[in-house]
Order: sequence, then structure tokens, then C-alpha cells
Amino acid sequence: MNLDAKIPAGPLAEKWSKHKFNLKLVNPANKRKYDVIVVGTGLAGASAAATLGELGYNVKAFCFQDSPRRAHSIAAQGGINAAKNYQNDGDSVYRLFYDTIKGGDYRAREGNVYRLAEVSVNIIDQCVAQGVPFAREYGGLLDNRSFGGSQVSRTFYARGQTGQQLLLGAYSALNRQINKGKVKMYTRSEMLDVVTIDGHAKGIVTRNMVTGAIETHSGHAVLLCTGGYGNVFFLSTNAMGSNVTAAWRAHKRGALFANPCYTQIHPTCIPVTGDHQSKLTLMSESLRNDGRVWAPKTQEVAERMRKGQLKAADVKEDERDYFLERKYPSFGNLVPRDVASRNAKEMVDDNRGVGASGIAVFLDFADAIKRLGKDAVAAKYGNLFDMYYQITNEDPYTQPMRIYPAVHYTMGGLWVDYNLMTTVPGLYALGECNFSDHGANRLGASALMQGLADGYFVIPYTLGDYLATIGPKPVDTNHPAFAQTKQDVLDRINKLLSLKGNKTVDEYHRDLGHIMWEYCGMARTEEGLTKAKGMIRELRADFWKNAMVLGANEEANTSLEKAGRVADFLELGELMVDDALMRRESCGGHFRLESQTEEGEAKRDDENFLFVGAWQYTGDNQPEVLHKEQLVFETVHPSQRSYK
Repeated sequence: MNLDAKIPAGPLAEKWSKHKFNLKLVNPANKRKYDVIVVGTGLAGASAAATLGELGYNVKAFCFQDSPRRAHSIAAQGGINAAKNYQNDGDSVYRLFYDTIKGGDYRAREGNVYRLAEVSVNIIDQCVAQGVPFAREYGGLLDNRSFGGSQVSRTFYARGQTGQQLLLGAYSALNRQINKGKVKMYTRSEMLDVVTIDGHAKGIVTRNMVTGAIETHSGHAVLLCTGGYGNVFFLSTNAMGSNVTAAWRAHKRGALFANPCYTQIHPTCIPVTGDHQSKLTLMSESLRNDGRVWAPKTQEVAERMRKGQLKAADVKEDERDYFLERKYPSFGNLVPRDVASRNAKEMVDDNRGVGASGIAVFLDFADAIKRLGKDAVAAKYGNLFDMYYQITNEDPYTQPMRIYPAVHYTMGGLWVDYNLMTTVPGLYALGECNFSDHGANRLGASALMQGLADGYFVIPYTLGDYLATIGPKPVDTNHPAFAQTKQDVLDRINKLLSLKGNKTVDEYHRDLGHIMWEYCGMARTEEGLTKAKGMIRELRADFWKNAMVLGANEEANTSLEKAGRVADFLELGELMVDDALMRRESCGGHFRLESQTEEGEAKRDDENFLFVGAWQYTGDNQPEVLHKEQLVFETVHPSQRSYK
């Protein structure tokens, strides 16, 4: 398969403008003849549904929560990037583009990333107009703070709840269109398959999570805005409901899955405390603006701290290793997430970790409180400090936070071209659901930027180009493809409900997570990945023999919901391992121990791996076929990353 990304020709700064002019248009009077399905109503989905409804399309929006307000986008804390240069500190669209390309370790498309930086300035204006309460300076102008991988302040924020405030803005726009009748909202509905007719996406099959009814819905196009798959690791910062099912079922209908092994490990999470946990909690990267990361210089001091014989405040300055400041003086504590995470792991591996478990380092605000005062620090980070206290019963105003890396975001996802269309015509993927803009590592504060860019400013143009080519002929749910896909869904549900073994679905999920974290996490080896592939295959086979799925379909059934999602995770996990095995290089947060510099930094192999790896499903238990999209860098020349 020839992967044509459809990147427009011409100078980088003119690609998007020229492309928009060359796209086919749908007459305003004809837009009401088209039905568009939007699956997921987080930032990408809510912004897309609201904008398309505003344009005049008939939109059907689906989410498995009881309200779009519960989408996982609310969990984003620290901010959203935009190249406004309000601080007058040297920022520009080009610098945001460059930082994103470099931060992704030169594994993202130039065209997509420049467009993202270009439309970022419009996102802020849009959100301010919606009433999003961004932080402001004393003079009334919008405030900015810094995030990792950047030497300028470009991150707009609303205390530590930026995602929630942005989603409320998109939600209000969505509600307006629901009230006007342009968007029909289906809550508590989980998408379980994509319907294709003559190779084009024409609808979806859903399960009503209250009644169990299996329903079909038709549309001229389907937009997947269903987030990432970080919960394949069981423990992650994702909401418990976050899953891969919509994207994975689309993959099995022909959509290629790109770079599945590209997972972001976030450096500032509250450490694991035991097997009782089902998820982890993120502490915003914005805390690294004022917090200093350190570990004891010696194993002896660390051992005394782990035994409770020595408190952090009593450790002398010359016994502390501010390792990020020491190793990366230009960026210090604001190095990108993959660099900070890898270095924290090195401290723990060197037996210099802190806390009772020894699996943590410190994030210390003593200097900031001394410099700024407690009230000023509380004004910036108060709700984050409160959350940390509620979870750990430790006061971060008087003692350092304990942090350790955890799975947070996935850069892999469905392969899409410049128009956000997958390899299935009429099927689009937006936001974290696609792979396109972050390469091997996402810079902080760029997830919200991408989700809103795709929904507000990209898909309204590119969708019309496709719809104009197919015409507004109605899609009939009586077509045999709908009945067949519905039957496929029912067969799978019945197969799951027939499982009456003695092991819970959560146990299988936890076992998979252990395998993925141990062998396909921050550090990887060929030997470990090969072992993991065999272990996942054994776990999958055991799942279909000994899993226990309770209840029936014709009711609310969380056991059935979990079983379907974990079955998909088991299949995805194997593909992630295959992708990691194929990529024999260290890149971004994906550290192959066989590929590192003399200083222990990630060592890329541009000669052999300067491509997007997109996988084609070929059948259950069959090896997937790898397709490559070669990455071309016309503006930024790939080089060894350095944040020193």
C-alpha cells in the first residue's frame, strides 16, 4: 500500500493556506443534506461536532459517558500552547514548530506540525471568546508559563484545570448546536464497529450501555475522536474508562495503525503505592517551572531516607543531586518529558530513589516558597498542591512532593493523511486518536492544542473536500452491510458472555499491564520484547478460556464492557511489542538499551528508521503487514537532540 500523506507542495508557511483554497467546498445549502457521525466528545470531538453543526451539517455525536463533560480531556492540568509571543521573549510560529519537531525526536511530519503551530494562535482567541477563564497578568493580559522542551513562555493556563475549562467552552458550543437541532447527542453509547460499504465508512454499530440494545447509525462520514490507549498498561494517568476499542475495531476494518509503540511516559506523577491501585494521578508539568527535581547524591543517604531515619528537609545541599539542572543546564528542570522521565528512572535504578518503596524522586518547592512566598505559590498551584495532599496525606508546602514517571499519552494511533483521513475513505481520526503531530514524544501542553486544532480549524475544511466528491445521496441502514456488521458485533458479545471461567477481566488487564510496563515501557531490549510477545500470546489464549464475564447483554453490564475492551488491549499489546521490536533505535521516550550514546542518551538511527510505521490488520492471530511512510524534512535537518 502506498501511503500518500497528501502534504501540499510549496513553502512550509504557505502549505495550509494554499491547501484550504484548493479543497473542494460544499455549498451552504447542501450541507444540511449530509449526516456526519462524531464518536467521542472530548476536546477534539466536542469542538468538531459543534463546528460542523454550526456550518450546517447534521451531526450525530456519541459518547460512553453520561455527559460530554466527563470526557478525559478534563484531566489535562497545566495548559495549552500557542505562539502568541505575549511575553515578547522570542516566540513565533516557526519556533513552536521547531520545538515540536525537535521534541518529537524528528519522527513527526513537518507539514502537519507547522499547521498545528500556525492555527494555535486562533485557538486562544476562540476559547477567550467562549469565556474560558485563562489566567491573566496584573494588567489584564493573558498570562503564560513555560513547559518542558521550550525556552520561551507560550503556555496559556487556567490554574491547574486547563483541560476542564477548555472542555466547558467546547461543551457550551456543542450544547448550542444540540439546542438548535443540528447535533443529536447519544450518551451512554459505546461504538463497537465501523460499517463500510464499497470500502467507504458509512456508519457505526453501538451498544446502548443502559439497555444493551445493539444499534446501527448511518452517516456520510465517521469521525473518531476517542482518545488514546494508555490503559493498555493498566496503571496510567488515564481515566478508567479510556480504551482503544473504537480505534482498534476501525483498524480491523482496514484503517492502518501507526507507531503503536510510541507511548509518552510523564515524569511528574504520584508514585505507585501498591497492587490495590487501578490508576495513577498526574501532577502537572507546570510544577517544574518552580519545583526543583532532586535525589540524594549517595545510596547511603537514600537508604536512610527510605527507612524513615532522615527527612528531606534535613538533607544538606551538598548531599542533594539536582540531576536535571546538573546534566542539562540550558533547560534545567524544563527538559522534555522523555528526558526527565528517563533520568528519574536512572536515579531509581542507581538505588537513589526515595519514599518507602524507593521508586520516586523529589519535586521540591522550598526555594520557590522562599523566593516568592507561600501565597504566590498557592495562587499558581494551589489546587494541585491540595490534590497531592488529599492523595498522599503529605503537605507539599512543607516537604517535597514525591514523583515518578507513569504512562500518560500515546503518540501512536490511527494513521491519517494531511486531511486527517485514515486509510478507509470517509473515516477520520482526530486528536489523540490519530498519530500525526507529535513524533516519538509529545511536548507538554500540546495535546489540548492538537485536539482543538483538529476539531475547530482543520476538519471543517478537509471533511468538505471528501463530502463534495461523494455527493449527498442518503445512506440507508437497510443496506446488508449494516446487518452483517451488527451480527458480527452480536457474535463477539455472545462469545464474551459465554466465558464462565475463574479469573476476572481485571486480573487479565493487570497481568497485561505488568508485561507491557516491564518489557515495552521506558527501557526495552530485543530479548525482553521477544519474551513479552510470547507472554501476551499465552495471556490472550488463557483469557478466551478462563475469563469470567458476568451478567447478560440486555442490561447495564460493566463486566461485559470491560471484557470487550481488555480483549482489544490484549491484541493491541502484541502489536505494540511487534512495533517496538521492529524499531531498533532509541527515539523519544522509547529507549532501546542496544542503542544509546556514550553519555547514555537516546541514539536514533535516521538511516534506517526515518519513517512512520503503519500496520495493516490481516486477520486474527495473523502477523500484521508493515507499511512505511518515509518522513521528508525540507526545513529542519534531523540532528542529535541536545538540551544541555
